[in-house]
Amino acid sequence: MPAMAGRFLPDPPSPPGPEARTLFEAQLHSLPLVYRGKVRDTYALGSTQLLIVTTDRISAFDVVMREPIPGKGHVLNAMSNYWFQALADLGPNHLTGVDPASVVAADEGPLVAGRSVVARRLTPLPIEAVVRGYLIGSGWSDYGRAGRVCGIVLPPGLQQAQRLPEPLFTPAHKAELGAHDENITFAQVCDRIGADLAGRVRDFSHRLYARAAQMALARGIIIADTKFEFGLDADGELRLMDEVLTPDSSRFWPAEQYRVGISPPSFDKQFLRDWLQLQPWDKAPPPPALPQDIIAKTAARYREALDRLTTG
Repeated sequence: MPAMAGRFLPDPPSPPGPEARTLFEAQLHSLPLVYRGKVRDTYALGSTQLLIVTTDRISAFDVVMREPIPGKGHVLNAMSNYWFQALADLGPNHLTGVDPASVVAADEGPLVAGRSVVARRLTPLPIEAVVRGYLIGSGWSDYGRAGRVCGIVLPPGLQQAQRLPEPLFTPAHKAELGAHDENITFAQVCDRIGADLAGRVRDFSHRLYARAAQMALARGIIIADTKFEFGLDADGELRLMDEVLTPDSSRFWPAEQYRVGISPPSFDKQFLRDWLQLQPWDKAPPPPALPQDIIAKTAARYREALDRLTTG
C-alpha cells in the first residue's frame, strides 16, 4: 500500500465489473424501505441497522435528473468506503462491516453488490457540516456582495478560487427533499443542537477536511470544499455518516489546472450544472433530458476522481 504522511492508506477499491448494471431505483422485496433520497435508497435491518443502496441517480439544483449516470453508484460507494477507512482514526463512523449481500435475498445480491453498505441506525443531526478551503461557488458570490461568507468576515481583495487563510466551517440547515438547504451561522447551530455538540461537529469536520485535503493534494486533487453529515448513536456518540468526500458532496479540482482568479475545471457534477445552466430550464421538475454525451462525460469525471484519489 502507498505511504502518505507517515501512515498507510487503505487499498484502492476495485472498479465495478462488466456485470454491474445501471440502477435508477432499488426495489428490494426482502427488506422494508425507510427512505428514498436523491441518490440513496435506505432499507431497515431490524431496529439498529440500515442497508443503504447508492443508485446511479444524479441531482442538480435539488432536482433529480431522469437519466442515471452509469457506474456512479459504484464510484460513490467505493470512494466513501475508502475515505471512511482512511479517516477512521479521527473519529467513529456509521459502518458495521456487515456484507450487504448477506442481508438480502439471494436474487438481490448482485443488485446491492459494490453499491451498498450496512450501517448503524443513527439519529441524524439536522445540519450539513460544510468546510470551505477555497473561495468559490456561493461563497465567492457572498464575498462579492458583502465581503463575508456565511456571516464570516474575510480580508478584502481575495480573488475567485483563492485559497482561504483558514478553512471555514459554514453549516447549512438540511431541507426536505426537493427544497434548498439554508446556510446558517454557527450561533444558529448552537441554538439548534447545543453549543457542546455544535463545537464537536465543527472540530470533527475541520479534522476530517485537513487530513483529506492533504491526502488528496498528494494525488493531484484539490478539495475546494466539502460537506459532512453526522448522527448520534444509541449511546450519544457522534458518528460520521451518509457519504464522505465524494464528487456529490465535494468540489474536486485537478491541481495541475488550478489558477487563482478563474473557476477551475472539476471532477464533480459541476460539469452537469454548467450544461444545465445553458438550457431553457427554470430549475424545477421536470428537468431537461440529458444527452448521451453529457451522461458519458459526467460518468467519466466521477470515475477519474476515484482513480486519481485512490490509485495515485
